[in-house]
Amino acid sequence: MGQLFGTDGVRGLANRDVTAELALDLAVAAAHVLVSTSAVRERRPRAVIGRDTRASGEFLSAATAAGLASAGVDVLNVGVLPTPAVAYLTGKLGADLGVVLSASHNPMPDNGIKFFTLGGVKLDDAVEDAIEARLNEPWDRPTGAGVGRITMDTGHAGAEYVEHLVGTISTSLEGLRIAVDCANGAASDAGPAALRAAGADVVVINASPDGRNINEKCGSTHPEQLQAVVVASGADLGVAFDGDADRCLAVDHTGAMVDGDQIMGLLAVAMKEAGTLAHDTLVATVMSNLGLKLAMKAAGITMIEAGVGDRYVLEEMRGGGYSLGGENSGHVIMGAHSTTGDGILTALHVAARVASTGQKLAELASIVDRLPQVLVNVKNVDRARSASDEGLLEAVAVAEAELGETGRVLLRSSGTEPLVRVMVEAASVEHAERIAESLAGVVRVRLAL
Repeated sequence: MGQLFGTDGVRGLANRDVTAELALDLAVAAAHVLVSTSAVRERRPRAVIGRDTRASGEFLSAATAAGLASAGVDVLNVGVLPTPAVAYLTGKLGADLGVVLSASHNPMPDNGIKFFTLGGVKLDDAVEDAIEARLNEPWDRPTGAGVGRITMDTGHAGAEYVEHLVGTISTSLEGLRIAVDCANGAASDAGPAALRAAGADVVVINASPDGRNINEKCGSTHPEQLQAVVVASGADLGVAFDGDADRCLAVDHTGAMVDGDQIMGLLAVAMKEAGTLAHDTLVATVMSNLGLKLAMKAAGITMIEAGVGDRYVLEEMRGGGYSLGGENSGHVIMGAHSTTGDGILTALHVAARVASTGQKLAELASIVDRLPQVLVNVKNVDRARSASDEGLLEAVAVAEAELGETGRVLLRSSGTEPLVRVMVEAASVEHAERIAESLAGVVRVRLAL
């Protein structure tokens, strides 16, 4: 894999790492790769561009549109909309590609560029490598009528997305009070609008973006304010989005957090009951808590583990014909309705489960009993040998034998630093800490630089 693209597009400090020049050049390269591999049509290629609320998104989206149009692609700029909205619209409109300018849950100074191909699907590694390889290559520029045109959407795209979301649930949310933290991000309009359209009484916080306050002590990475508002307002539940609204975490009526594993668990059970959980299988990642796997086993649901990143979850879902997957961070993919994690969609379906069962969210989420988890970061080690060192592998095997079915060990190497992460889950914090520290010591000795 190339060095430019990470696990979710290109990301970095805006106007230093992610510049207007890079956005323009990437747009041209993406047009050359994605348009050439899409189906031939009797029309000019088309693209959909959207962004979150960061100030830098204004010039980056302009540069991206310029690059695409210069390569002969017609552009629909939908402005501020969630990442999953751009994915949905890319597929719905039959566009050849979609582009989102967002750094998701990162701090405001960062920004990023991620692409969707035909159908609104994130790119696989090989396509990203092909785009990177074609950066700054010589090319024949169209002229005259051959250049693309740029159209600014006037709100129709957002309304169409909200209508799509509300149409995915059959249960009215009337009678539910839901607190919503929009992270001053891309869901600031669409999130409350969708929940209200579904019938909920909505209490909204952090939905006044000014270009600088996205994710600032709010949203899914800082849920403390939402927890307090849920209790103070007597809400039945709360939901928190991140900056581009592709993830959702929840809060029950007591103010307790409900994480992505618990959300996936309750949705999987609901879908199994409804007969819509394909192959009675949930796709999660290696980072999901073992408690989720045990809960799914008890419910008669198989759990498959994919690599970290919602695009790898989607690849596993598409390859096996599965209908539900996600990450403990709150990225949840409902394959019948979305091609990527969608926070607002998730919030609607969690709320619909509460409404249809008459149960509290706390009760629904309690099916997943999260095991204590300890993470130790071991720095300044040779991460390349973590999967092959015999002494380390033997130590891991001994630890796993001791834990049995009530715990697990996971070693993950950093993709950019000389660092190995040791994660241990066990029945007690003390047990997990003891094994994690022991294995961390082995990593320090066996993988010393």
